Amino acid sequence: MVWSRSKLINNTKSTMQQLASVLLFGAALHCGDVAHSFSPAMSSRAVSTSQPQQQMSRLFSMPDDPYPSDYDKDDLESTERAVSVDMDEDDAAIRDELKRELILLASVTNRGMCASTEEQNLVIDLVTQLEALNPTADPALNSQGDWELCYSSVQSFRSSPFFLAIRAFLGDDNKATAENAFDIHDRATTASRVGKVRQIIDKDNNELVSEYELSVGLMPGLPVKVKGCVVTSADLTTIAPETWEMKVRGTKVNGSNVPFLDQYLDDNAVEIPIGEAYQAISGSVPTATLKTFYVDEGMRITRDIDENFFVFTRA
Repeated sequence: MVWSRSKLINNTKSTMQQLASVLLFGAALHCGDVAHSFSPAMSSRAVSTSQPQQQMSRLFSMPDDPYPSDYDKDDLESTERAVSVDMDEDDAAIRDELKRELILLASVTNRGMCASTEEQNLVIDLVTQLEALNPTADPALNSQGDWELCYSSVQSFRSSPFFLAIRAFLGDDNKATAENAFDIHDRATTASRVGKVRQIIDKDNNELVSEYELSVGLMPGLPVKVKGCVVTSADLTTIAPETWEMKVRGTKVNGSNVPFLDQYLDDNAVEIPIGEAYQAISGSVPTATLKTFYVDEGMRITRDIDENFFVFTRA
C-alpha cells in the first residue's frame, strides 16, 4: 500500500505521541509520582511502584521488526524529484497565460528584488504550475542559446557560476556561512545598479557563460560610476534529463569604463582562473548542481541545490 507524504507525517506524529505517553507513564511508575502530572486521562488515580516487574517488561518490550508500523520502508516515496513532460497540446494556452503573469510580476518587482511576500508566493505558484506543465523532454539537453534573467527567488548574482561554486565548496554543513557571505556581498553592493544578467549555453551543452552587468558609484553623492560586465565561464556536464553538473573555470571583466584599464582588459582578455585556484586550495574544483524543470522556446526555469529558482527568457 502506498501512503501519501502527509499521511506518513501524521502517522509518524501519532506514533511519536504514543511513545512519549509510554515513556512518561514509565517515569511515573519508576518515581512513584502521581500520573496526572503527565496525562489528564490519569488524573483521578496515583500509580504505585509496587506493580509487578512483568508489567514493566511488557510495557517497554519492543518488536523485533526494526520498522514497527503498518507500512514497509520500501513504501516510502522517494524525495528525488523527476522532470515532468506534458504532451497535451491543449495545455499550451494555459502555459502562455502562466508565462504572461510571471513576466508581468517579474517586471513590476525588478526581477524579484522588490517583491512583497504576497508577490513572492504568487510567483512560486506560477513557477510550480509551469514546471508541472513542462513541454520539453530532457530539458537540460535542450537549453542551448542566449538567456536573460527575468526573475530570481534570491539575489540575482547567485545565478553566476562564481557564487554557485562558493555554495558548492562550502557544502551543506556550512550552508549558513555561505548565506551570510551572500548577504554581506548583497549589502556591500546595495548602491550598485544591476544591468542585464545573461547566460549563454553553447550548442554542444558543454559550456555556460554568465554575464552580469554592474554599475557601482565610487562615492555617495558623486555622479561618477564604475561600470563593467563580469563574465564567468563554467564547464557543463549533463547527468540526468533535468540536471547539470557545473564547474567554474574563470572570471573576467569586460566593458569597463575606467580610463586605460578598460582598453587593457578588453585587449588582453585578463581572466582570473577561479577553477585552478580551487584546484590548488582544495585539490578539486567544486561541482555545483543545477536542475531545469521547465524549458520551451522562450522560457527556462532552473533551480540550484537549495531549490532557489531563476527564470530566464530568450535574449
